[in-house]
Amino acid sequence: MNKGAMTAATVYRNNDREEFLSAGRKWQGIPGIERTKGGRLYACWYSGGKTEQPGNVIIIEKSDDDGATWTDGFALVQHDDPEVRCFDPTLWIDPMGRLWAFWTQSWQYYDGRDGVWAAVVSEPDAENVVFETPRRLADGLMMNKPIVTKDGKWVMPSALWSCGYFEAREEHPELDDKRLANVYVSEDAGKTFEWRGGVDMPDRAFDEHMVVELEGGRLWMLVRTTYGIGQAFSSDGGHSWQEIGPSGHTGPNSRFFITRLKSGNLLMINHINPTYSMGEGKYKTRNNLMAMLSEDDGKTWHGGLMLDSRDQVSYPDGTQAEDGRIYIIYDWQRYKAREVLMSVFTEEDVLAGRPVSGKARFEILVNKATGEID
Repeated sequence: MNKGAMTAATVYRNNDREEFLSAGRKWQGIPGIERTKGGRLYACWYSGGKTEQPGNVIIIEKSDDDGATWTDGFALVQHDDPEVRCFDPTLWIDPMGRLWAFWTQSWQYYDGRDGVWAAVVSEPDAENVVFETPRRLADGLMMNKPIVTKDGKWVMPSALWSCGYFEAREEHPELDDKRLANVYVSEDAGKTFEWRGGVDMPDRAFDEHMVVELEGGRLWMLVRTTYGIGQAFSSDGGHSWQEIGPSGHTGPNSRFFITRLKSGNLLMINHINPTYSMGEGKYKTRNNLMAMLSEDDGKTWHGGLMLDSRDQVSYPDGTQAEDGRIYIIYDWQRYKAREVLMSVFTEEDVLAGRPVSGKARFEILVNKATGEID
């Protein structure tokens, strides 16, 4: 059994490796974003090699001017074993204001186990940013932010794929009862995480699930499926899940984003009415990336602010500033344009279905890879 993925990757500050800078990268995508209390923006995504493969790395950049300009080479997460891939990153600011950089590690493309790793920055607004030593938090794959419940628990989504999902390089029968869209819970502010429970969602596809705490205290899990988004509910903090099935939200089998805003409303970013490809074997296209709001805990949705209607826009992640502005990051054409983009808007814009606040900005370039494609 290969143990390489069970050892920590290294977080390199001031990356100067040419193949991992913008001018050297051949592809990139799957981004995440966070904003500190001081207003600094952090973004992450992954790249390395020609595609999603062993040797993938995590790119982390920052902006101190609200996204007008970004660093190129701020930080790089890379494993010293070229057979280990670092992928599916996300960023999160915890209740203490610390920045968490999460990513997944696997030996080869999929080793049957994966593993969620994190490096914490205690002072993300500091001039000299220091990442703590990475540590492994859980089995599986986590690419969406944790939530903090009203009673102070941290609930982290992590998916463990079935061995039939992809051809696994290793057998891990000890994990077979946890091959679910799982939640791990921390009751000590992130010092430890324990498996709480999970959902075997019918027609699940890569999971990429997110959790929201509803007003009555129930947890609402949303899961990526082949038809769009499935859902499940838990009344016991994630131990057991009921009402498992379609959520009513369709989509092109892609990542979505949902969060509770400071107003108490829910925000969802999803592909709305995606069109079909015209090629052989029609499939829904990843286009029409739109923001919607719910004022009643997800029962109904209103507004509809189009962020990007083009084909091959995907994988939104977001955060909200203290002044209420919403920041959404996503990728466009991972292997052609190779752009990571950002939109900024308000709830007012979403409800109006058009920019009315005077604060909205769209298709802001965070990064463009320009490495020569073989």
